[in-house]
Amino acid sequence: MNARPLRNLDLETAYLEAEQGYVRATPESRRRNEENGRVMPGGNTRTVLHFQPYPATVVKGEGCYVWDADGRKYIDFVCEYTAGLYGHSNPLIQDAVREALASGIVLGAPNRYEGQLAAALTQRFPSIELIRFCNSGTEANLFAILAARAATGRPAIMVFDHGYHGGCFYYAHGSQLNAPFETVIANYNDVEGTRRVIAENAGWIASITVEPMQGGGGCVPADQAFLEMLRAEATRHGIVLIFDEVMTSRLSSGGLQKVTGVIPDMTTLGKYLGGGLTFGAFGGTRRIMGRFDPRSENSFGHAGTFNNNVLTMAAGATGITKVYTAEAATALNQRGDALRDRLNAIASKRSVPVQFTGRGSMMNLHVNVAPIRTPADVERDNKRAMDLIHLDLLARGLYTARRGFIVLSLPMGDREFDALATAIDEVLSDRAAVLADAG
Repeated sequence: MNARPLRNLDLETAYLEAEQGYVRATPESRRRNEENGRVMPGGNTRTVLHFQPYPATVVKGEGCYVWDADGRKYIDFVCEYTAGLYGHSNPLIQDAVREALASGIVLGAPNRYEGQLAAALTQRFPSIELIRFCNSGTEANLFAILAARAATGRPAIMVFDHGYHGGCFYYAHGSQLNAPFETVIANYNDVEGTRRVIAENAGWIASITVEPMQGGGGCVPADQAFLEMLRAEATRHGIVLIFDEVMTSRLSSGGLQKVTGVIPDMTTLGKYLGGGLTFGAFGGTRRIMGRFDPRSENSFGHAGTFNNNVLTMAAGATGITKVYTAEAATALNQRGDALRDRLNAIASKRSVPVQFTGRGSMMNLHVNVAPIRTPADVERDNKRAMDLIHLDLLARGLYTARRGFIVLSLPMGDREFDALATAIDEVLSDRAAVLADAG
């Protein structure tokens, strides 16, 4: 399985050869996928995990490594799409979960952990004066949008092309399952165009939801001028500015809002902040979040059986206060920036149309020669070439996302970073002939 792939083939032939090698090496994953397909459409229950011909079934995780059902070991650069910041076996988080388990897990009352987690998060994120918990980033964005609509009395929401704010807020490729809000869609990183759209629709827009770096859209950072324009226009027109930092909250000790200095009215969180367990949160100014106080007249209701899930609250509080400290966040993201520079240098040396975008501990591989700063630029990626690179990296023991998404976790060290750099160098060398015209 570790033999180098054939060279100097056309792209489609090279891909088919790599796919056949993957199928030969993963018979148990194939069997399980086919068996699961009898009871789940596609053989799994989460679209992003699917790739052709079928995804590997992962049966074990330890540190920053995972093992599939066929016994193959990988460095985990998927990192549960940023939720796996702590790796698979952080001892402090495991101890916190064990302690919570021993004390009972469905208490039906406020518990001793939720206030600790709330206090830590309000201290870390500049925009959050008050916070409420829920069960996913999708829920967090839903509740933030509902709060903005209720607070402003306006019906519409504004989002950006290729934005992803959860399973029912996906604005690429004509998703048919989005929440049925009146929706205005603008172009990400288009300052003047977006300003015009806001002015034309200001009277009925309740909220502007934006990722300060589009994660699912290819790790495309927002320009500083774009974010500053959104802040100014939201203030001018009485619109609630929501930063979706479900992914990007990990990119500093206080998310990208702290890095950019652009402070939204509300922030949505999720992923790793539950310590690796199911988690979501939305928070913001007292003016808006105070409306959720059940002691207040005409307060907003916010129900959810597992909003304060004891295991999540315990794991999350331990993770943010004892593991992903401000110092740890700074160090990881500095190392991520250095690694991304290293990978881009390798691609430049190999003279192939490959580049890596992102910030800190999140990055994305693209097969594309054009500068990337908008979703339209990402759409020019050669998807078949990216599929080929994905299979080649799997063959070398590196678990990455099919779309080129690469995420770092705290257990990773120089050994894992060197392994990624070496594998990228080998793949770009081996596939130089078929990649030359792919960009």
